[in-house]
Amino acid sequence: MSHKDVLKSKKAISPILATLLLIVIAVAAIVVTYAWVMTYLGAQTGQAGVLLSRDAVSWPTGAIILYVRNTGTSDASIDAVYIGTTATNLEKQTSVIYEPTSKVVAANGGLINITITYTWVSTTTYYFRVAPKVGAPLEFNIKAP
Repeated sequence: MSHKDVLKSKKAISPILATLLLIVIAVAAIVVTYAWVMTYLGAQTGQAGVLLSRDAVSWPTGAIILYVRNTGTSDASIDAVYIGTTATNLEKQTSVIYEPTSKVVAANGGLINITITYTWVSTTTYYFRVAPKVGAPLEFNIKAP
């Protein structure tokens, strides 16, 4: 056996084995990416299910009544209500009555009435934040009559 024949007999990895190895690596990368994306989207979907909007605001003497609707696909549980005269000085309100008293706004158009005992001043602009336990808060401002 000549020196030339010895070099020819040594073979590298076969093309079929190399192709299978590349396919396994690609599938593993796809599975890892899919798992990561699904975890991220699952967390975001729960938040997107709550979508609060302001229906109306009424101003009886010594109180403010907020009518808040949930147009999302998940029920919303109200955690806190804040009021202030600027967007940066909002104060959490403690004297609040919710109707329904469960503080839950049903999905797909459910409505909650939030009555806040508050001494407001005519023609002053007030800033509000209605914060659900899960999802984005409803933030708006409106001028008192």
